[in-house]
Amino acid sequence: MKNMKHIIFLAIGGLFVANMLQASSHREAPLIAYDPLADNTDVYAFRSPDDPNSVILIANYIPFQLPHGGPNYYFFGENVRYEIHVDNNTATAGDDIIYRFTFDRTNEDPSTFFNIRLGAQNLKNTYTLERSIDGGASFQVILNNGTVPPYNVGERSIGGAAGLNTTYEQLMADAIHTTSTGEMVFAGPVDDPFFVDLAAVFDLGDLPRQNGTPKDNLACLNVHSIVLKVPISNLQKDGMHVSQASNILDPDFVIGVWASASRQSMRTLNTEGTQEFTGPWVQVSRLGMPLTNEAVIPIGKKDLWNSLTPYEDLANIGIFGEHFYNPELALYMDDDLFGGAVPAFGPLRIQRNSLQAFDFGNGQSGLWPLKGSAAVAGTALDDAIFGSLLLPADNSPRSVDLWPIFHTGVPNLAPYQLATGKNGNPLANGKPFINNFLPNGGDMLRLNMAVPATKRNDPAFSSLGLIAAAVAGLTDPMYNTTTDLEFIPNMDGFPNGRRLEDDVTRIELQAVGGVVLAAIGLWYDDYTAGDENPVTADLLGVLTYTTGVEMNDLPFQSMFPYLAPPHSGTGACSGLPIAYDQPEILDPTKADIDCRFTTLSMIAWGLPSQSNVGMYLHQNFATAFPNGLQIGCTNTLTLTSAQAVTNFLPSFGFPGKLQSGMMTNPTNYGNLLAGRLVAATLNVGMDANDPDFGPGNFALGNAYFTFGPFEGWQVHEVLAAANAYIGDCGSPFTRQQIHVALGVINFAGYGKGALSCTMMEKKSVVSDAADAATELHVYPNPASDMLFISTTFATDALVTMDLFDLSGRMLMNVASFQVEAGMENITTTDISQLPNGVYLLRVLHGEQLSSRRVIVSK
Repeated sequence: MKNMKHIIFLAIGGLFVANMLQASSHREAPLIAYDPLADNTDVYAFRSPDDPNSVILIANYIPFQLPHGGPNYYFFGENVRYEIHVDNNTATAGDDIIYRFTFDRTNEDPSTFFNIRLGAQNLKNTYTLERSIDGGASFQVILNNGTVPPYNVGERSIGGAAGLNTTYEQLMADAIHTTSTGEMVFAGPVDDPFFVDLAAVFDLGDLPRQNGTPKDNLACLNVHSIVLKVPISNLQKDGMHVSQASNILDPDFVIGVWASASRQSMRTLNTEGTQEFTGPWVQVSRLGMPLTNEAVIPIGKKDLWNSLTPYEDLANIGIFGEHFYNPELALYMDDDLFGGAVPAFGPLRIQRNSLQAFDFGNGQSGLWPLKGSAAVAGTALDDAIFGSLLLPADNSPRSVDLWPIFHTGVPNLAPYQLATGKNGNPLANGKPFINNFLPNGGDMLRLNMAVPATKRNDPAFSSLGLIAAAVAGLTDPMYNTTTDLEFIPNMDGFPNGRRLEDDVTRIELQAVGGVVLAAIGLWYDDYTAGDENPVTADLLGVLTYTTGVEMNDLPFQSMFPYLAPPHSGTGACSGLPIAYDQPEILDPTKADIDCRFTTLSMIAWGLPSQSNVGMYLHQNFATAFPNGLQIGCTNTLTLTSAQAVTNFLPSFGFPGKLQSGMMTNPTNYGNLLAGRLVAATLNVGMDANDPDFGPGNFALGNAYFTFGPFEGWQVHEVLAAANAYIGDCGSPFTRQQIHVALGVINFAGYGKGALSCTMMEKKSVVSDAADAATELHVYPNPASDMLFISTTFATDALVTMDLFDLSGRMLMNVASFQVEAGMENITTTDISQLPNGVYLLRVLHGEQLSSRRVIVSK
């Protein structure tokens, strides 16, 4: 019999659940913090880039996961229904297809506090997948006992003999299943693919940051993802294959996609530490279009919005419609209102006098004066075609662009065609570029499955999605000389579905700024009728606007499940990589050491002149470790003097097992300690004010050398205070106030050496370090052998550059050096030993983390 305390818990639990039934996404609603396991974060829907007959549906949950968030790592909730919903036919009410996931959780070894130990997993998820094709009236089990990869706790737990004795790549591969109805499915932890400077945007619209460097606040964080690869014929309302589409904008191939999580209405907390769930299932979160509840719905209505399904949105248009017809964000893009208070949005200015006739400012009439006129007859704004859906009332100017983007999709009908061929009349027929019209009035992603996928390696591929397609259709001679329907790259991008790479924050802000209106011929105020070029300064400002964060912190995979693996709990996102000794269990043959003598030669000589003394350092690539660097073997560094430099450094060698070495002057090469060498630094100081300064009088400050199990040795900082001729990896050039780091040798794996060097040039004297822009450029990209990395930083700090593979495994430390504000740093590294593929360069500048994708193609 339940005691009174139990009954009180029962009542409190019921009230708690009743009050948390509205929660969704990256904590954007007030009540979401109560139930993160049931929290939608993002939804994606796109044509498969490697299988033209399939569509990819992704629903992500459980936001802001720390890779090192133990001991209770993250998992799918076992008392939650996770669902992906598809609407493919407006003639039927509500959903047409539902995929339902329910998860179980077990502890295989409850005797330990570790998440993983000796091949056993705790907090282990498995799942059942059901499908409904009758709107939820009935469900069929299409997969039993689906496997969820464990959380990526760390190298010892995943790859060690005391852990699971495998790789995380293999764990993800083992978690890919095929259902009885032909879908491919994956469910598990991944890197959070969303990228945005959340801190800045919610700091009163400081996006991009006006003071400081933009930062991806979701970098280094994980999320739990459900990924489905579904044959298009399974999603098309009549079971048609995509080859049966009438054209690439066939309206019969449009689907709407949204995701939700549901719990039973009553939770009971028992005194012995257990809990029970009873009662009917109630939706507790939902998500369709990105950022709706975050940046459109006001805080007083967020919980209400989350409590509704998309099919209730139209019935509640009186509550929510105004926030799309007159969005709050537009207030900060209008100089007549509050634009001056948000300088970051300066380039985003909506049309207040488009074509000297139409005002789209908040509270203005927009296209309402044309209501019922002959001008809109036969267009999507004609009441005889879609009723008042797209032109509902006066003083609702954005009902013609923002509201349909979120709630109906856009038809292939005037005025929703590109201005190409319209001859100045925005209401005329133009060049088709979108048709994802599904007029159910609900907030969801809409995708036309007939639109081909843009290959991710296509030079025209753009994270700007449909905006990039519109720009090409307006300005590219390949597309703007005809109004014929043809595929333009990125027609498959957001808001026609949503690809992982799409920069949805930037696109939605540009849309609020009126870029869609401009695309269809409602040009910005600075356009004059008859102008040959509609790309005016105002339009260019919107098109070039950036939030400062334009890509994910990790590259996406080229094959299913496409998402990047989750960050490791002991990887680069959780402090410095950990080096430790444990049994080599993946490939024992790599432990065998074949000691071969290895050598690097350096030549240094002076170039005297009347006003300065120069020093040239040259890397002799031909003899630089021709046989590869070997751990546990003898590796020799030889520095040779030439011409004016005398007694610079004779040759010397170090056993590979030295712990560290210290040389206090050019003639003392002793004082070496026992152990393993893990680094090497050579400092050469020159003082132009020294009366003895001249050829042959170089003062060697100090040098120390240490070897490491994966880095090899490094010669990594040469300082020159005078004007000098410096050879950057064999290419001489003249620099002013040069700081040079040459000859960084990195050991990547077993028995292979990679040669790097870094050059730093003082670009200018910066009075305020904060005024110096932070830049990171990688070229060529793709690269085959040598990679050049150009960086300029706003502040003095230690910089570390590392190269990772797609699994998050660090392959090499490219360079580590101290930088000064305003200093351009050019680093080169040899990547010739890397196989073809996509890699990630991560640059840590103090606490600031930046990344770039690197493509190796030979």
